[in-house]
Amino acid sequence: MNMPQLNLPNVILKIKLVKGITQVFDTVRKKYLVLTSEEWVRQHFIHYLNSEKRYPLGLMGVEKTVKYNGQSTRADIILYTNMGKPNMIVECKAPEVKITQDTFDQIAKYNFKLKVNFLVVTNGMQHFCCAIDYENNKINFLKEIPQY
Repeated sequence: MNMPQLNLPNVILKIKLVKGITQVFDTVRKKYLVLTSEEWVRQHFIHYLNSEKRYPLGLMGVEKTVKYNGQSTRADIILYTNMGKPNMIVECKAPEVKITQDTFDQIAKYNFKLKVNFLVVTNGMQHFCCAIDYENNKINFLKEIPQY
């Protein structure tokens, strides 16, 4: 499977072929998963958060269920504080998927329940990070993702 070069640091992912299906190792969930273009972005972003931004793998949750309006949805990556409180939600899209208002609406739904400080949306090519100012009911876009 030929995956695109992303706008993220290069990383060597553990990849294997099982019955003709390419799988990638998820270092957070500690298992192999089918390699889709969204998973390609998610795995690169996990490595980026861990190696560049110093977020410990043990404080990351991947594909975590979030209930919203009686429906179960899944947040791609949730980063927790060392006290176990959700601090950042990351929504990953495949590189060919444009980041639109719908993407931000999707992550906002997760945050309705989680009340994090930071929201990140990425398709591996473009990354948007915003800090949420609950006091003034504002969202401030940041130039980069904060360090752990």
